[in-house]
Amino acid sequence: MDVRDLDRRALTVLDKLVSTVTPADLDRPTPCEGWTLADLLRHQVSENRAFGVALREGSAPDWDSGDLGEDAYRAYADSVERVLAAYEDDGLLRREVTVREFGTFPSAVAASMHLGDTVAHGWDIAESLGLPYAQDADIVRAALAFAERIPADPESRAERGAFKPVVPVRQASDLNRFIALLGRSSDWR
Repeated sequence: MDVRDLDRRALTVLDKLVSTVTPADLDRPTPCEGWTLADLLRHQVSENRAFGVALREGSAPDWDSGDLGEDAYRAYADSVERVLAAYEDDGLLRREVTVREFGTFPSAVAASMHLGDTVAHGWDIAESLGLPYAQDADIVRAALAFAERIPADPESRAERGAFKPVVPVRQASDLNRFIALLGRSSDWR
């Protein structure tokens, strides 16, 4: 299946979670150490905006430009529209995409990176809000397959600065294996 379709579906699930966020929720802790829900949403807005630009143009000049403004959901939804618009360009499939300091990749790999980010932070948001996280099994399997390719050694992860060390898996579901590979514990609280 086309990773763009998987990411579109993953973003739909995430949208349902983000749409429930109230201003009072923004100070909630998240599984992302040191980040409140507002910090996490700002990160998602930044990533979505930058991925949207990079997928269309090959690179993005700023990966940290997210701002929640007065309406966190609207900021998030607008940023998602940028990614979805980029996915409509069939020329994307022939493009190389530079993602942050991680390097330049075929567009399908870059889209897989976004999918992984969407699934991981969707779980983070659901956990922060105390809501169930019901991502489709195909989406989770694709995100897990991507996460399995990320080097597990702590030195490599420290160099990349994006992933915590792998943690033991508490329950062997694909989602729990995925979050463990990204350094999250299913019992983070």
